[in-house]
Amino acid sequence: MSSSSRSRPWDVHRLPSAGGRTFLVTGGNAGIGYFTAEQLAATGAVVVLGSRDAAKADAAMASIRSRVSGAQVRHLPLDLADLSSLKTAVERLDLDHLDAVVYNAGVALDDPPRRETEDGHELMFGTNHLGHFALTQWLAPLLSAASAGRIVTVGSFAARSERLDLGDLQSTQDYRSKRTYGRSKVAQMCFGFELDRRLRAVGSSVLSVVAHPGGALDSLTPSRPPVRTTTPGERLRALPAGLLVQGKDAGAWPVVRAVLDPEVQGGQLWGPRAFGLRGRPRREPVPSHMADPAVAARLWAASGELVGADPDLGFR
Repeated sequence: MSSSSRSRPWDVHRLPSAGGRTFLVTGGNAGIGYFTAEQLAATGAVVVLGSRDAAKADAAMASIRSRVSGAQVRHLPLDLADLSSLKTAVERLDLDHLDAVVYNAGVALDDPPRRETEDGHELMFGTNHLGHFALTQWLAPLLSAASAGRIVTVGSFAARSERLDLGDLQSTQDYRSKRTYGRSKVAQMCFGFELDRRLRAVGSSVLSVVAHPGGALDSLTPSRPPVRTTTPGERLRALPAGLLVQGKDAGAWPVVRAVLDPEVQGGQLWGPRAFGLRGRPRREPVPSHMADPAVAARLWAASGELVGADPDLGFR
């Protein structure tokens, strides 16, 4: 790293130009995904919003265009809970290469009962982890065709306190919605780190990076009508929490840095600076329970069987 690049700290408000590049953000129509897409659109890149809801995607694109002059945004119909639809979705991208994908889309259920995807997988594990795992196989050729492709998996602070149960990945024996959500995020993060080990092993130019938004509340998030409106009352009630956590616009900062910063390396974890909960993005140590190659290898094998994917996910 040259001294000149070291002396210019990363500025979340002055992102490097990414004109001519194309990024896909799953779940880009709301929350962290929306702000990731908005910030990436400001770099001059083409940003594709992967979303199963066309009306929500249209609203998100209208909001981005109203805030980013000349924004190049498009919608890709994408349903991660329907594995059989993913190959067609990627073909519909109609690209010869993809510079980065952000695995952000996710389902978080607050209450029981346990629900399942079209394919019979528990909904949160099936969408958040298995859907992205399966999608990787179809995106692999496009990412490999880029000069320096990146896969950025969006994890969660909730994953720190959870551990995978390799004997009950689908929560069939013991379903508790918050814990099942946390475990689905552990699975995603373990996958992101294991994917990088496998990419290195085959000499791929593609990097796999994991980022998380820290504590990101809707009530501290700037309004983006018609995507979402935060009322003055909501914001006022959330002010005390703002000492510890932040809005989803700031929650997107580590994700955006993981996509854009040329000094980010594969296998890294990026999150907010202050206690991993709020602030500007920085590199974090990988928690040991997410870094265990033996656990990750078992998760990888089980995931491959559940979705019927090649063991190498298309990277050779």
